[in-house]
Amino acid sequence: MKFLKDLIFLDIETVSEKTSFSELSEKMQHLWVKKSIHLKNDDGLSAEELYAERAGIYSEFGKVIVVSIGAFYNGNDGKLNLRVKSLSNDDEKELLEEFNKTMEEKLDEKKIKLCAHNGKEFDFPYLARRMVINRIRIPEYLRLSGKKPWEIKHIDTLEMWKFGDRKSFTSLELLTTILDIPSPKEDMDGSMVSKVYYEENNLEKIASYCNRDVEATAQLFLRLNGLDIISADRIQFAN
Repeated sequence: MKFLKDLIFLDIETVSEKTSFSELSEKMQHLWVKKSIHLKNDDGLSAEELYAERAGIYSEFGKVIVVSIGAFYNGNDGKLNLRVKSLSNDDEKELLEEFNKTMEEKLDEKKIKLCAHNGKEFDFPYLARRMVINRIRIPEYLRLSGKKPWEIKHIDTLEMWKFGDRKSFTSLELLTTILDIPSPKEDMDGSMVSKVYYEENNLEKIASYCNRDVEATAQLFLRLNGLDIISADRIQFAN
């Protein structure tokens, strides 16, 4: 199917750039305090507590630790398959350079179409910003400047589900549940990534979790396009 060609499903996992607020430079501490004043804080958390809980969401204070990518391909029997691969590294610059290299080796970067759940608001701009911070060349498929809307090859399953409604966010977990998309039983969720990374030092576990989000996004994309989802035996995971 032509519209699946050059389509890459993507998900990233991020954490705060430093283990704790106290490890930030004095200048960055000051800037985080200024930012935290404007964050929703119903529980009355201190700036230090907010850093531990939310800094990873913001590209200025966080870093990427895992990038998972997935792509469809036709098997020998002509049926659709999905391959998912995770890239992970404590060194963010090395990770982002490996991500760029992996994509360049597989596809023409001018033809790549990216798809993620809430990717337009989070994954795509976060990757681009962290590449700028790490002084890495931003690939064509992440560049927006100077492009017309129809020239930007970004697909967002959250946007597809909204059907033009701008009022609310719908999680990937909720959509896979209501649309009967199988999801492997998980022993962690997104809120646990920082703890698993900094306290358990288990990057492999986070990478596995990220892979399953890519799987779910690919299946959701098929369902939203009126296509059958892929059976588990036609999904391969590679490290």
